[in-house]
Amino acid sequence: MRKIIFLYGSAMAVLVGLLKYFEYSFFVKDLSAEIYIGAVALLFTSLGIWAGRKLTRVKIVATDPNFVLDPQQLERLGISKREYEVLELIAQGMSNQEIAEKLFVSLPTIKTHSSNLFLKLNVRRRTEAVKKAKELMLLP
Repeated sequence: MRKIIFLYGSAMAVLVGLLKYFEYSFFVKDLSAEIYIGAVALLFTSLGIWAGRKLTRVKIVATDPNFVLDPQQLERLGISKREYEVLELIAQGMSNQEIAEKLFVSLPTIKTHSSNLFLKLNVRRRTEAVKKAKELMLLP
């Protein structure tokens, strides 16, 4: 997100600089300031729409239709139903805050469930947890 904001701001600075250059060069005699402002507004409106669509695009994740969860594997690892729900939501790419809001629990509760999952799966990161869960056939 910071990268997009930086690029957006940099592009605006460059375009304003170019407009000032052309203003002093030769366009100032033929065109009024309103046309410059309109052109910049149109350009950045288009850029904003493009960035907004790119950032809010829904990602479709293909799942295996033949996947069947093995409850014995969950019991063997000691993963509770709630921890498994958290694992599924982590696999969907949700943040801890989003998971907490979806499950109607507090953020520290989700952090505890995540930590317990990491211990039970013997991993350190969310991506490793998802990868290990897929290897153990816990996730499609």
